[in-house]
Amino acid sequence: MSRPKPPTFEKTKIVAENRRARYDYYVEQVFEAGIALTGTEVKALRFGEGSIAESYAEVKDDGVWLVNSNVPEFSHGNRFNHEPKRPRKLLLHEREIRKMHGAVAREGMTLVPLMVYFNSRGRAKVELALAKGKKAHDKRDVIKERDWKREQGRIMRDRG
Repeated sequence: MSRPKPPTFEKTKIVAENRRARYDYYVEQVFEAGIALTGTEVKALRFGEGSIAESYAEVKDDGVWLVNSNVPEFSHGNRFNHEPKRPRKLLLHEREIRKMHGAVAREGMTLVPLMVYFNSRGRAKVELALAKGKKAHDKRDVIKERDWKREQGRIMRDRG
């Protein structure tokens, strides 16, 4: 019997994407997590501002925290505006947190955010990956294979 495919998350509006993550890491497992945000952070994200390019997640104090993600201050936020690079708590089930903690502690894996998006209900979510870092020679192999696939496509197109 074949293994059931994991459910894909319904993404209606993608706010920020970490495109470099799949190049730098082998993605083992993907989780969907909610983010605990303040009002001005949500408004800034709805305008499409925000970056997770250099961010990561860490497990501490019985929770998972998104560190170094940038949500710029909201333009109409007055004195109640938020800090742009503050750590944000990720909302996950206890079982998922334990699984992540075990993988990070024992297997030396990393928690990498892949994208921030709004789901169909309008909630801000983070696609979080449990990943293992690639070595330099692995990255070169991926580039070599991608270039060869591109060249194959050109050859097939030219010959018909």
